[in-house]
Amino acid sequence: MSDNRLSVFKTYKLYVGGKFPRSESGRVYEVTDSKGKWLANAPQSSRKDARDAVTAARKAFGGWSGATAYNRGQILYRIAEMLEGRREQFVREVAEAEGLSKSKAAAAVDAAVDRWVWYAGWTDKIAQVVGGANPVAGPFFNLSTPEPTGVVTVLAPQESSFLGLVSVVAPVIAAGNTVVVVASADSPLPALSLGEVLATSDLPGGVVNILSGKTAEIAAPLAAHQDVNGIDLTGADAELAKELQIAAADNLKRVSRPQAVDGEGDWTADPGTHRLTAFLETKTVWHPTGALGASGSSY
Repeated sequence: MSDNRLSVFKTYKLYVGGKFPRSESGRVYEVTDSKGKWLANAPQSSRKDARDAVTAARKAFGGWSGATAYNRGQILYRIAEMLEGRREQFVREVAEAEGLSKSKAAAAVDAAVDRWVWYAGWTDKIAQVVGGANPVAGPFFNLSTPEPTGVVTVLAPQESSFLGLVSVVAPVIAAGNTVVVVASADSPLPALSLGEVLATSDLPGGVVNILSGKTAEIAAPLAAHQDVNGIDLTGADAELAKELQIAAADNLKRVSRPQAVDGEGDWTADPGTHRLTAFLETKTVWHPTGALGASGSSY
């Protein structure tokens, strides 16, 4: 091979509605590694990109939330398979993004794939944990079942570019929501590469939409958007989180505030189920059991 060969630089794009657009503004910004070395030019999303992503997420919500929980689990597991197949690419990108050694980056990527499998397994089980029959005084069945909130904006962690990203995105879609993800501002490349995996999986376009750029600039219109039903503030600092909570109150969005452990960046801890339930609503149905006679219910 010639020593004069030029490398083929990768063009990173947004992932919106199952497609790979550039920012409608035409803007890009430089992404560098921990030592300041240039890695790539990432799209700098605009307010218009954010609105387009919400439109795509809303369009996909009916089909995704209406799919069986088992089917969602199959699709999420398929994504984990594909992440495993592109492991080396993500190890390189995470190492560059976070300034980690190859071994530590590999451990982070393996944990991210395992985390995705964890949530894939929960899709058809969470209803059994948070739903069920309620005891009532009267001739009624009283059943509570969880339902997805709708379109959710997720501000990905700023420091954990892949494990943290998976930890906040996977549970939201596992629960049947669709998402607009704002990637880490300084380390967006693993998130944008995740879009390439999602596009070639069985995940319907629009279920996950990934934007890169300045977190505050993208998050502000999403927090105020009337067709966004929830927002996860993990990637926002305290000042920005306060501003976004105020904007989110306008249409009573569900708001997931950063947890103490999230702020420390300990994404290797047991995730539990709190992120699965953060954007679930409980629907309770009453149904008569039938006429009650001397012998009790006719059922």
